[in-house]
Amino acid sequence: MTTFADLGLSQKVLSAVTDAGYTVPTPIQAGAIPFALQRRDICGIAQTGTGKTASFVLPMLTLLEKGRARARMPRTLILEPTRELAAQVAENFEKYGKNHKLNVALLIGGVSFDEQNRKLERGADVLICTPGRLLDHCERGKLLMTGVEILVIDEADRMLDMGFIPDIERIAKMIPFTRQTLFFSATMPPEIQKLADRFLQNPERIEVSLPSSTATTVTQRLVAAHNKDYEKRATLRDVIKAQDDLKNAIIFCNRKKDVADLFRSLERHGFSVGALHGDMDQRSRTTMLQSFRDGEIQLLVASDVAARGLDLPDVGHVFNFDVPIHAEDYVHRIGRTGRAGRSGKAFTLVTRSDTKYLDAIEKLIDKKIEWLDGDISALPAPMESQESGERARKGRGSRDKDRSSGSSRGRRSESAPKAAVEAEIETQEEVVVEATAENVAPERERKSDRRPAAPARSVRQPSQPSPANDDRRERRSRHRDHDDGGPTPVGFGDDIPAFMLIVASAGKV
Repeated sequence: MTTFADLGLSQKVLSAVTDAGYTVPTPIQAGAIPFALQRRDICGIAQTGTGKTASFVLPMLTLLEKGRARARMPRTLILEPTRELAAQVAENFEKYGKNHKLNVALLIGGVSFDEQNRKLERGADVLICTPGRLLDHCERGKLLMTGVEILVIDEADRMLDMGFIPDIERIAKMIPFTRQTLFFSATMPPEIQKLADRFLQNPERIEVSLPSSTATTVTQRLVAAHNKDYEKRATLRDVIKAQDDLKNAIIFCNRKKDVADLFRSLERHGFSVGALHGDMDQRSRTTMLQSFRDGEIQLLVASDVAARGLDLPDVGHVFNFDVPIHAEDYVHRIGRTGRAGRSGKAFTLVTRSDTKYLDAIEKLIDKKIEWLDGDISALPAPMESQESGERARKGRGSRDKDRSSGSSRGRRSESAPKAAVEAEIETQEEVVVEATAENVAPERERKSDRRPAAPARSVRQPSQPSPANDDRRERRSRHRDHDDGGPTPVGFGDDIPAFMLIVASAGKV
């Protein structure tokens, strides 16, 4: 059996690895470390959670024992796609480099430039950064990249696929062509491989598992869900409550807005939950991740900013509230659980409009994913029946026609069935106006100093409550999600444009 002592690492590094409790390297570490110590370019592909970070941290520590960094001239450069990954790599250098006197500089957004400049002026043996912040320092004249000996591009497919190609090309031109380049990723599609070949010279390809394969320790299941957001949220809550062994979990959404909406929904329903997405400031993101690690919150609703490389070793469950648009993201998302040999579970909510994305995922991982309680065809009928939906559409059409012609309801000559339908629609409209009047009034008061008040809209109130009105009111309320934060505006139904939900701020225009 191969041990770390057989890989050629220095005694200082071996001592730190032993103190960390590791004796046997993972397959990607055993394959990559010897070639990295030989100064060979490497393209390493392995499943997420198999120790790719240590595959370049350990040999770099050994190689950096000789030499010394000069002010503003880093010796090595590590590029990461997100701030969280960059901070995580810095923690690895602190853990495995405790016997070394190396200066490690972390350059990420959301942190003061002055503090980072002080670290660069002392000389950085290891520079860990995101591409944007690195270029900012270079443009300010605070960095000289001609002394870089080793370039590491972590999560290579994500770095190139997220639009970092122009930035990486600029950075590569600043670094001597004699550098050593290391690529590590869990997925490497052919189109991304072609781009990677532009940065590697005669690389040693280390592939210890099928590209884009998922860990066997993760139990994967699909959950059928309706397209309506409030019904999807109800389905997610049912699945979460059904997990008897749930310790903690990450819930992934495709959009940052969906992260915020789902966070508020789960919070209102009494769950211990936090949120993480790219629009949060760095301090909030760091605090939220630490709270999740410490067990202060049970559920973390996140965008794909948490899907790549984050080492959260004790995550028991992953829930995909949205099916990822890019199939590779599915591999990374469910890779947050089942790490380091532990078992985990991953559940993905699938609607009728997600079938093409699901087909792409199953084709990528070359595996059929089982359904939890029947596929989409086994779904129960949605809350709004087809008959009531057709009646509402007819009612909206008749109101639009009446408004365009300028005719009065009292003067129309209609048949009895049509009159009954319109009476019901009119009553429903009154219910919605009553519900929204209280919320709209404060907003009008805030805007009163900016423009003249519009003429008040007359609303005909029913003479007295009736059982029929109560039934219609209850039926109407079922079509709203009670955790959406307010009633549905008249005229939009269930699909409301995002800009309509923005609350206008009071003040002068």
